[in-house]
Amino acid sequence: MRIRGFRTGILRIPLRTPFKTALRTVEIIEDAVICFETDCGHMGYGEAPPTAAITGDSLEGILEALQTILGPALLGREVEDVSGNCDIVQNALPKNTSAKAAAEIALYDLYAQSRALPLYKALGGGTPRLLTDLTISVNDTPTMLADCESAIERGFTALKIKVGKRPEADVPRLQAIHQAVAGRAMLRIDANQGWTADQTIGTLRILDSAGLYFDLIEQPVPASDVTGMQAIKAARSRIPLMADESAFNLDQVKTLHAASAADIINIKLMKSGGLSNATAIADYCAGLNMPCMMGCMLEGAISASAAAHLAVARSDIITRIDLDGPLLATFNPIDGNVRFDDAVITICERPGLGIHSPTNITWFD
Repeated sequence: MRIRGFRTGILRIPLRTPFKTALRTVEIIEDAVICFETDCGHMGYGEAPPTAAITGDSLEGILEALQTILGPALLGREVEDVSGNCDIVQNALPKNTSAKAAAEIALYDLYAQSRALPLYKALGGGTPRLLTDLTISVNDTPTMLADCESAIERGFTALKIKVGKRPEADVPRLQAIHQAVAGRAMLRIDANQGWTADQTIGTLRILDSAGLYFDLIEQPVPASDVTGMQAIKAARSRIPLMADESAFNLDQVKTLHAASAADIINIKLMKSGGLSNATAIADYCAGLNMPCMMGCMLEGAISASAAAHLAVARSDIITRIDLDGPLLATFNPIDGNVRFDDAVITICERPGLGIHSPTNITWFD
């Protein structure tokens, strides 16, 4: 089975409410999509969101990389040689991790279809059911409390609380949310690089002294501040420290481990450049018994589904799930083998990603 053609497009889905973090506000999912077609008529889909504030990738840049470099480089390639195909993707151009991730997702989709297996089984197998958290956007405290209550009513038992815009307001906000929610949902803190190391250490000391436990604190300082991450971990809070933007690739994860600068690693396909590198990070962390989260950007169901398949296959080390991108949208136009039913993610046995006739994609000629 060989790749004989491809096309690209844009997936657009409005969000239920604006997605607000310390870095940006977004009102619509607008992702690049690639579809490879084989000489046997199989279709493999990949997707990438533009997250310029984190990856540096724009929608136009992702599409250009897919249309002019990655897509053409894979024409005529054997689908079964997924390792060789991923090597081509990773070596075709520097950076561009989101475009590379989209191409690899489509390649793995086809590879699993060639074996007549759902992707998670092609990656090693597992129990095809996950529980994801839900992101609570940064807002005024009453709005965030109301959003937490709504999420719990929908069945979520883990919530990621966005903070980091105004450090002086974050502690009372977290205290109020903890008081209202503790015992009904696990709480995670995500400051999106919005604090300094000193602010983080001070915040954690206040929370610790008040006996308020959170499951983790995610990337409180800028991505490049490994020294700051190291200082935070050395302060020995009861709240584990998770690296996100500081951990794009395997080399950075190795640097964080060597510096003792993280307790948990957040793996995202758009950071790592796809499933091959994400798997390498999971393998490395498994060797250290260092737990991971499977995360996502603000993504639709194509790329989030691929991440779910990997999380199932590597549930030995991926112990936390943050794949709520499709749940933040007004609806899911992707008919695939992954069902996002509020907190519960389940995978059926359709081969690959199991995608049939996706809608809401504007294809380019």
